[in-house]
Amino acid sequence: MYRPVTLLSISFCALSTLTSHFVRARPCVAFDIQWNLLAFGFDGKDFSAGTQDTWASGSTTDITTSGRPPFDGANTTCYLSQFANAIYVMNGDASNPASVHIYDATAKSWSTQATNTAGFDPTDATAILDHDTNVFYAISKGEMWSLNMDLLKQANSTAIDWLDNKAVEFPTDGYQPVMALAQNHIHFLNVPGSPPGSANIFVIHFSFFQPEPQSYGNFPATHGRAFDIFKNEGVQTEFAFIPDDGSATYIINVERNDTQTLPGPSTKDPLATYFASPSALVQLSPSTNSVTFFPYDPSNQGANSNAAWSPIPALAQRAVAATGGGPGGTAAAASSSSTATSAKGSSATGGATKANQGGEANGSRHLFEMAGLYAVVGLIGMMVVLL
Repeated sequence: MYRPVTLLSISFCALSTLTSHFVRARPCVAFDIQWNLLAFGFDGKDFSAGTQDTWASGSTTDITTSGRPPFDGANTTCYLSQFANAIYVMNGDASNPASVHIYDATAKSWSTQATNTAGFDPTDATAILDHDTNVFYAISKGEMWSLNMDLLKQANSTAIDWLDNKAVEFPTDGYQPVMALAQNHIHFLNVPGSPPGSANIFVIHFSFFQPEPQSYGNFPATHGRAFDIFKNEGVQTEFAFIPDDGSATYIINVERNDTQTLPGPSTKDPLATYFASPSALVQLSPSTNSVTFFPYDPSNQGANSNAAWSPIPALAQRAVAATGGGPGGTAAAASSSSTATSAKGSSATGGATKANQGGEANGSRHLFEMAGLYAVVGLIGMMVVLL
């Protein structure tokens, strides 16, 4: 005589085991202060694509080293500390989401900074890193939190405290924060009740919410990604906003209080993440395994209007390898650009072919796992009926 409850328990265990295989890496991109584009968490490795003038060559340098996080968090995000030339990674380790992982871009080494959360939930927060103070500011559950990173480029031996600064002074029920930094002010877009083309502002140096939204021109009140545009020197004065539908790229200038409307990314991906140097906006699309960029000139709006998003070939190959191949055409597109030389001067064709073969193997494994997943779900259904 069988025991349906026992079989049901076994089925749930099998389902849990199978679904665990579908957890994928969460890569991110960032720039160092020489404006080398760094890609982290690509197939368990990290790479430098060099500066913008070299991207067309298709070369990358493997910068993978010990101490790095697994890049498997639900919302892995990379930040540049411009004064320290360090990359800070939040939510880079699903098993330890409170830690901030630090990549010293000068020494090319990793360390892990422990934090005391004191009620702060890093898995349910959206944060920016202030340029001048090197302090993280994060919104979580209606509160404004901060974490002072000093000028760390290597972790301290003691934990740093997250501080609950104050309640957010605008409606946060159901609000998914869209945040960007400019002039040491945090700009919140798509705040409930605020008009399109405006931002609610938190003045960092005075810990003060401006009472009224600031108008910046014409952009929609919708969810999307906002990211600041670094300058070679000084605090950021512009940030970009790209709605989830990718319909346009909006560049907001907080000194002129105006907005440029530029072409949206060729890849429309609401899960995409972005980073910007003084002369390039970079999109990383996890849904299509693509890395593209938009050449940006802060002094030439005409050139910006005529520019277009283009792939960064070497990182596109790495992204395909990281996710085991992409939707139809993605792996082929990477292969077609793989004749460029690698960082060591050899042909990258073999690397791209290996990545594509890895994608086929991973695809087969995913099909097998999916078949098993459906079988287990079917078994659970049968047990529920029998019960």
